Amino acid sequence: MPQTVVILGASEKSDRYSNKAFHLLKEYGHAPIPVSPRLKELEGMHVFSTLSEVTNPVDTLTMYVGPDKSTPLKNEILAMKPKRVIFNPGSENPELESALQKSGIEVVIGCTLVMLRTNQFELEKTLN
Repeated sequence: MPQTVVILGASEKSDRYSNKAFHLLKEYGHAPIPVSPRLKELEGMHVFSTLSEVTNPVDTLTMYVGPDKSTPLKNEILAMKPKRVIFNPGSENPELESALQKSGIEVVIGCTLVMLRTNQFELEKTLN
């Protein structure tokens, strides 16, 4: 089932994993929402500069920023109320993970790309 997926740390650079996730999410029929304070547009799609600008309900937030950038965003992430947050390699943040879990948000330490390619991305599958 298609999901709305916010990509925190979106990049226009094709060698970045966040860029690969953007393309793979689209390929798999999901609706990626790129977020980056440095970009205005990514391949014709509007890029939000902050999480608080995203008003759509969010199924998954996939993290491509380290704890130094994600910790200050804790309140914005909690206010967004995603069903799940994926901490990709290098983005792990135990303090944030704990706050999310206490708020009832599913936390996954994994790789969005691998999850997509191995049919482990679908939200219903992870919640059962």
